Amino acid sequence: MSASQATPLFTATEIRSYLPSGWGIAPGERGRVDPRSGRWSIEVYDGADNTWTIQIDAQAGAGRLEALRAAIDKVQRKGLGRKSIWIG
Repeated sequence: MSASQATPLFTATEIRSYLPSGWGIAPGERGRVDPRSGRWSIEVYDGADNTWTIQIDAQAGAGRLEALRAAIDKVQRKGLGRKSIWIG
């Protein structure tokens, strides 16, 4: 199975269900696969209209929703400017 076939794809509803309140998917974004890294990514925005890139590795497999949640949590923590035990 190639990296692009193994890369998880997410619906807009799945993504929005994990985004914090006030965040959204950037207009025109549908997500894309980087063929070199095998990562799926999408641009989202926060309540202050800053854009952020959510990236999920192709190895997410069956745990794809958990991988989505973890990626969004990581970006949210960066947005808050807080370090945590999860992102160092």
